[in-house]
Amino acid sequence: MHCALSMTRRIHILFAALLLAVHPIASSAESKESKDPKDAKHRKLSSEERMTFFRTAQVWAPTPVAEMNIRQGPSGKDAFAPDQAVECEFSPSKQTGSSKKFNCMLADGDVVKVRYGADNGEVEGTVLASRLLWALGFGADAAYPVRVICHGCSDDPWNKRERTHETHEFNIAIIERKAPGHEMHGDPDGWSWTELNFVDDTQGGAPRHQRDALKLLAVFIQHTDNKAVQQKLYCLPKGLTDDGTCTRPFLLVHDVGLTFGHANYLNRNNTSSVNFEQWSETPVWRDKEKCVGHLSKSSTGTLGDPKISEEGRAFLAGLLDQLTDTQLSDLFTIGHVEWRSRKPGSPKPPASVDEWVNAFKQKRAEIDTTRCPAN
Repeated sequence: MHCALSMTRRIHILFAALLLAVHPIASSAESKESKDPKDAKHRKLSSEERMTFFRTAQVWAPTPVAEMNIRQGPSGKDAFAPDQAVECEFSPSKQTGSSKKFNCMLADGDVVKVRYGADNGEVEGTVLASRLLWALGFGADAAYPVRVICHGCSDDPWNKRERTHETHEFNIAIIERKAPGHEMHGDPDGWSWTELNFVDDTQGGAPRHQRDALKLLAVFIQHTDNKAVQQKLYCLPKGLTDDGTCTRPFLLVHDVGLTFGHANYLNRNNTSSVNFEQWSETPVWRDKEKCVGHLSKSSTGTLGDPKISEEGRAFLAGLLDQLTDTQLSDLFTIGHVEWRSRKPGSPKPPASVDEWVNAFKQKRAEIDTTRCPAN
């Protein structure tokens, strides 16, 4: 036991030394520069600038839906392979939200957010929702299912937040990566779903049918925790000017862990997140004849039972119909639905990938076969 503990401590020390070698602590001058409020990347939008951002903002980008590799997810130097083993050093930080997560520093000095836990449906929900949004052309951060080997972690970093001399492995975990571009901040931060009405297609902003399609997709995945801070004002790559103006504004859906269940007033994890019984039994439409989506509004939510235009319905239907059976199978396979009971909080076994795929298709058919009245 003593030898094993000594070995663990040596590994911990060597890993920490490697981190310092490749990512030395910044000097006071460097720290001051990175926080300089004059830096365009740290400047907040004024109320007027924020409204200008909305007027020309986009919510969707043309995407070859049928060609998207849902199993691999977004590619790039910051991507992780499915279920890759990732070593990192625990990085203490102020905790936010209510789901299990912690920050961890990679060997190159990059600090990533790790969600974890067998009882945390946001692990699976984040992967499912973000991969679907990404594949259809709507904005979302990336989420990668991985095995995290954390040096300095306790066995439960959310509840035991002190750094340790231990190493623990988290097999049910994901690492999140920010979407390419730059997050813009304002007062208030983020955006509410009602503010989609500020987008003006006569000034180059997203047309109504794309905004309605995004609302209907939120209904489809039962995105319950849709308060303003769960969405981001984003500036796409090469869109941020030296004075902090964004020429490529985008409205990004950010935190999508409480999805693929049933939206509810208190955003309860067991009900909201990857609950097969609840999701498969919740219809897309609250009122099919009037095309009112079935999305119960949470206590902090900014979207509930949205009315959808025919153009918005048809646009989303056209995107969903491009998804192949292989892609749908990949979605629920990489989302690791086998980690989650079909009724979380009960001893019931998980629903199979095929069951999830069939439920997805049934919901897609609800959208396909509906025709919305003219507004």
